[in-house]
Amino acid sequence: MPLDGQAIARGCSGKITQANQLCGLELERFKDALADGVPITVACTQEAPLFKEVAENSPQAQLTFVNIRETGGWSNDAAAAGPKAAALIAAAAEEMPPISLVTLESLGVALIYGRDEIAIEAAQRLADRLDITVLLTKPGDVTPRRTNEFPVLKGTVSNARGHLGGFVLAIDDYALPLPSSRAKLVFGPSRDGATSTCDLILDLSGGVPMFPAHELRPGYLRADPRDRTAVERAIADAGGLVGTFDKPRFIHFEESLCAHSRSAITGCTRCLDLCPTGAITPNGNAVVIDDNVCAGCGSCASACPTGAASYSLPSADALMRRLRTLLQTYRKAGGSDAIVLFHDGEHGEEIIDALARFGAGLPANVLPLRVNEVTQLGPEIIAAVFAYGGSGAAIVTRAKPRHDTLGLRRTVEMSDSIISALGFGAGLVRIIETDDPDQLRAMLDAAPVGVATPRPAGFVPRGAKRSVLETAFRELHLAAPTPVDIVPLAPGAPFGGVNLNVEGCTLCHACVTACPTSALSDNPDRAMLRFTESLCVQCGLCEATCPEKVITLEPRLDFKAWNAPLRVLKEEEPFLCIACGKPFGTKSSIERVLAKLGEKHWMFQGANARRIDVIKMCADCRVEAVVNESFDPHAAPQRPPVMSTDDYLRARDAKKGDPFGS
Repeated sequence: MPLDGQAIARGCSGKITQANQLCGLELERFKDALADGVPITVACTQEAPLFKEVAENSPQAQLTFVNIRETGGWSNDAAAAGPKAAALIAAAAEEMPPISLVTLESLGVALIYGRDEIAIEAAQRLADRLDITVLLTKPGDVTPRRTNEFPVLKGTVSNARGHLGGFVLAIDDYALPLPSSRAKLVFGPSRDGATSTCDLILDLSGGVPMFPAHELRPGYLRADPRDRTAVERAIADAGGLVGTFDKPRFIHFEESLCAHSRSAITGCTRCLDLCPTGAITPNGNAVVIDDNVCAGCGSCASACPTGAASYSLPSADALMRRLRTLLQTYRKAGGSDAIVLFHDGEHGEEIIDALARFGAGLPANVLPLRVNEVTQLGPEIIAAVFAYGGSGAAIVTRAKPRHDTLGLRRTVEMSDSIISALGFGAGLVRIIETDDPDQLRAMLDAAPVGVATPRPAGFVPRGAKRSVLETAFRELHLAAPTPVDIVPLAPGAPFGGVNLNVEGCTLCHACVTACPTSALSDNPDRAMLRFTESLCVQCGLCEATCPEKVITLEPRLDFKAWNAPLRVLKEEEPFLCIACGKPFGTKSSIERVLAKLGEKHWMFQGANARRIDVIKMCADCRVEAVVNESFDPHAAPQRPPVMSTDDYLRARDAKKGDPFGS
C-alpha cells in the first residue's frame, strides 16, 4: 500500500520511523525503539503477537497497535489516505481507562429442559462434565433408562430469573417418576410452586424462551430440538460453562442522579423502556442495574438524561478524547470533509476488513472509530463530531442488529435535527444497516458531506457524562455555521424548558421537592420559583407532582437560556407576621385564606373574630398567641344544653316564684 510519510509527519508528533519489514528483516529497529523506553505505537495489528513476544524482555514497554492497512491503505483511495493514517495513529495512542470486571462462578449444576429423549440424550453426553438434572415439560412416551445416572423429572417452568451461577426457577406440574415405570416413564402426583436453582440452563424444549433477549443471558443456552446442528453447538457450549468467568462491568450507575421516581410518582423510564435483557428494574426513587445480567448494549447510558447511567467501556469522556484527537490530527495532516464511521469490534471490523481485501476499501475521508457497541453512542458523541470539525457521522450495524436499535435511532434523529438546524447540513447523521461490504462503500460514497465548522472546538472533555454532554452542545453551538438560539425537539428529548401558568401557581414548591436535578429551585429569602434550563432533563416529575396542574414541558434546545442565569418563573411579595414582622408564606395566598375563613368559617365569626389574627402570624408567634390567650383554635363552639321535661317544669315554676317547685 502507498504510505504518505509526509502527511503522517504533519499530523503526528514524536519520532516517526518507517520500515518495510519491521516484523522480519528490520525487527532490530523495533528492539532499538524498545530500548529507548518511550511509548511505542506500531501501525500493524497483523503481527502484534510477534511484537508482544519480543517486548516480553522489556516489561516497562508501553505498546499500542493500530491498523492503517484495512482501514485506509488497502483502498481505491489509498493515495489520498495519508491524513487518515496520521489520524488513526494519533488516536490509537490516546489512553483508555482500565476495565472493571464482574466475576460469575459456575459449579456446573445444570438443568436440561426438554420434552423427550433429545433432552435425555444431551444429558447423557454431558453427565461426565456437569451435575445434570433433566426436567421434561408435558412429556409424551419416554422410555425409562436402565440406570439412573441423573434425575429425570416432570414439570413446566413458569418463571425464571438469574444468570450464570445463579438461576432460580419456579416450576409447576412438578412430579417425580415412579420407580416401577416399565415401558414408559410414569410420574407420581404433581404439585405447583416448586423451586429449583442451578448454574446453567440448556433449553431444548422448543417453547418460548425463558428470558427476554435470551441469547444475551449468560448461562442460558437454547436450541430448537429439530435443529441437530444447533443442539450440538449448545451441548458443546454447555460443557465449557464450569469455573469462573469475567465479564466487563458495562455500566457505571450513580443512584443519586436517577430521575426515575419521587414520592411514588414515576418520572423517567427511558432506561427501563430500552433494556433488552431486563437487567434494569425499579428500586424506589431510582432503578437498579444487575451487572450479572447486563449484556452491555449501552442503550440505557445513551438515553439517560442525568448521567446516572454511563457507559464504562470506555467512558463518554475517554471516547470523546479519542474522537478529538482523531479529527484534530486529520485536519492538521491536511484532510478535509471528515466523516466518522462508528463501528463495533465484531461486525464492524469484519465488514471493513472484507471491503479492504475484496472491494474498493473505505473512502479516504471516512475515519473509522471502534466502540464496544454502537448502541452505546449518545447525543454528546455525535455533537462532538461536528464541534471538532467533522462533516458527517455514520454508524454501521448488522442488517439484523443483535441489540434493539430503537434508542440509537432516537439519538440519531434528534442529533440530525439539531445539526441541521445549526447550519451544518441535513441528513448528516446516518445508520447503515448492512452485511454487504460493497453496499457499505456505496452508501458511504453517497453520504452527504456537511459544512465543516470554520471554528472547530478544541475543548478537552472531563468529568461526568451530563457535564460532558452540556459542554459538547455548548461548543457545538459556538462552532455552528449558522447558529440559532432555539431548536425545537420531539417529545421525549432530554432537553427542554417548563411552561408555568403563573396565575394558577401557589408557590407551594412541590415541583422543587420533586425535581431530581435541581433545575427547579426556590429562594430561601424570597417567595420565588426559579428555573435553570441547562439542568432540565424533561423527566416530567414536576408536571406530574404539581397539585395545581399548572406546569407543562417543552422539549427544545434553548442555547440562550442555557447560558443565562437562573430564570425567575414566579415571584410574590411575602406576607409579614403581624407580631414579629418575619416573612412567611406569600401575600396572595395568606389573603386568599383570610378571605375564605373570615367570611365562612364559624371559628372566626362573632366573638371569635379576633382569632383571625393567628392566621396572620408565623408559626412561632401563632403558637405563642394560642398558649397565652388560652383558647383552642380547633375547638368547636359549645352546643346549648339539652333540657328534659322535668328541667323545663322546674324552670317554669321557679320563674313563677314557687320556691318548692310544686
